[in-house]
Parts: sequence; structure tokens; C-alpha cells
Amino acid sequence: MSDQPVVKTVQLTKRYGEFTALDSLDLELRKGQILGYIGPNGAGKTTTIKILVGLARPTSGQAYIDGLDCTTDVRAIKRLVGYMPDVFGAYDNMRVREYLDFFGAAFKIPQKHRATRIGEVMDITGTAYMSDLYVEALSHGMKQRVGIARTLLHDPSVLIFDEPANGLDPAARIDMRQVLLRLAEMGKTLIVTSHILPELSRICDVVAIITHGKLRAFGTLDQIMHQVRQRRMVLVTLAQGHDVDAMANLLREQLGPDAEIKPSPQEQQVRFSSTADDEQLSRLLAAAVGAGIGVAQFNEVPLDLEDAFLEVTGLGHAGAGPADAPTDAPAEQADEETDAAEESTDAEAESVAEGEAGSEADDEQIDEEVEVEPAEEDDIEDTDENGETEKPKT
Repeated sequence: MSDQPVVKTVQLTKRYGEFTALDSLDLELRKGQILGYIGPNGAGKTTTIKILVGLARPTSGQAYIDGLDCTTDVRAIKRLVGYMPDVFGAYDNMRVREYLDFFGAAFKIPQKHRATRIGEVMDITGTAYMSDLYVEALSHGMKQRVGIARTLLHDPSVLIFDEPANGLDPAARIDMRQVLLRLAEMGKTLIVTSHILPELSRICDVVAIITHGKLRAFGTLDQIMHQVRQRRMVLVTLAQGHDVDAMANLLREQLGPDAEIKPSPQEQQVRFSSTADDEQLSRLLAAAVGAGIGVAQFNEVPLDLEDAFLEVTGLGHAGAGPADAPTDAPAEQADEETDAAEESTDAEAESVAEGEAGSEADDEQIDEEVEVEPAEEDDIEDTDENGETEKPKT
């Protein structure tokens, strides 16, 4: 894996008027890494994606892909990035191969090479058997794989997937996971957003947790677990239910008032959290056995990504809102504004692929070369000094 970052953001900030949608974001991803980019709705994920794909200018800071600036090198960036939204458009009465051929033409893949490239992406995504099926007749899971095939057509080095496992059954999720891991093995750098955190934790090399535009945690899963949990959670399963009270009393004696102890006679278990190290836990187990307590299992409970997310965002505490959650009315209004802003950009982000198949393809046959240029720099969303979105002049 290369030491040079493929994706890099430096103090990346985006403001809409007085509201900050993205606040000083610093990220680095290397070739072949998979980033799990997670956060509640309105956290700033879509804003980040818009900047990375060249659809929005940051208020300040920089974003780079393969060393190219996402603001000034927009046309080149569009060739380096592939984006698949959670829901993408399909055309009626179009077979899968015709669908991919259409977008292959939009991406200016020469006709003599197009069939070969379509075959390659169908092999990668396991969609070859769907070649003659109509896109609108496919199941959701099959459509997702066709969407990945379309995203791969122009051979981008960075792939962004928005909720790729959303709505999939367990078998389809496994298939999706294998496809994403295979893409990483091929050297692609992946950014994956998802609310299915257990599934995401199975594939990610690094995780970024964002709330209210600020990055709260970034690193490997183990690094984030260490940042989040300073105390160890241990589960003791006993052979006999009558030993529960004796085990709880022993824990209080050995660990002192610092320990949080939760006995459960019905389950024949005692849970406790403590800052004890391995040596202390070893002595504790020996003391329990020496006291005649029948210990069936003595296990540390690992923290998973969902637990980490709840801890970082503050959602895991009763009565608590997200970290740094605004409490005044203007800020609540700003939250609604950013939710609306992020929802309104889903269709725009999809244009990274579909937008290049614009009106010039309407009057051309699919086998002809479609001369469609990526969006010019002037087409990028910008904001004026009052924070209002400016539209390109026509």
C-alpha cells in the first residue's frame, strides 16, 4: 500500500451563510484503503462528497485526489472519481448491457473498446448473467451491483458509495461486501457511507465519525475503540445462579468503588466495568476460583462500531443529544437547513456519472461516440458573501 495519500482534505470547511456544514475536516486515505464515513443525517457527509467530486467549492481549506485539487482541476477529478448514490436512475426497456453501453459512450470509451470494458466490469461485479435482463425488472440487490459496474466503467481510482447495503437482504449484503473488498484488493480507494454499522465494520480499514460538520474520531477501528473506551467491560458467566451475589461482593472488594457492577441472577452473569489491567483481572479470576465460585466464562466484551458511534455522538447516554448539539432555536433551524441542503444534493452528486450522459446523447445512437464534456469549473456550486448559493449564469 502506497504511503502517498490518494484522498486528502486539509482544514476543509463549507459554510452556508452563518451555518457551518463542514468544519476544518482533515482526512487522509491511501491506495487500497476503505473508509467508513459515518454520522447522523445532516452531519456533513454529503457536503464532503460534493466537494470531493467537484460539485461544490469549499469556503476554505483544500481537498485533493491523486494530488489534484478538487476545486481547480474539476475536469480531471471527474475522471478519477466514481460515485454511486443509494438510489440511481434506470431507463425503461433497456437491458443491462445496453445500459452499460450507454454510459460507456457517455464516458467516451471508444466503441471498439467498449464491449471489452463492459465485460470486465460485469465480471468484477458478478453481473454477467444479467446481461440480457431489463434493468427495471432487477431486484434491488441486482440493481446495486449493476450500479457498481456502471461506476467502474471509466476505471476511477477513487470510489464513493452512498449506503450500498441499504435495503439488501443478508445474502445480498454478503455479495456486496465481497465486491467492495475485491475492489480494494484491486487498488481502488473506497469511501463508504452507511447506517448499517456492523456490516461496515467488517470491511473498513479506517473509520471517520462526523457530527455537526466536525470530525469526532478518525483512525482504525481499534484506535477509535481505544479513544472511546477508557474502561474495560467484562462479562462473568457463572455455573450456578446462587454464586452471583458472591461474585458481585468479591468484585466490590477487589476493585473498590471505581468499578461499575451489574449482577443478573436470572442469566447467571455479572457484568462489570473497570480500569483494571490484565494482571489485575488475572488475580481477580484466581481469587474467584479460590473462593469456590464456579466461573464458567470470564470474557472482556469488545466494543463494536455501533457502540463507538453512540459514545462519540453522545447518543448512547440517556437524555443526551449528539456531541455539541445545539440547544437554541436558531441552531435548530440551521440543522433543518443542512438536512434540506444535503438531501437536495443527492441528485447533483449522481450527476458525476449520469450527468455526463446529457442531452447530447438524446439524438445520437448508442454506438456513436458521444461528445459529452464534464461540467466546467463555472458549473460548480458556489456561495456569495451572504452565504447564498449562486447559480451559473447562462
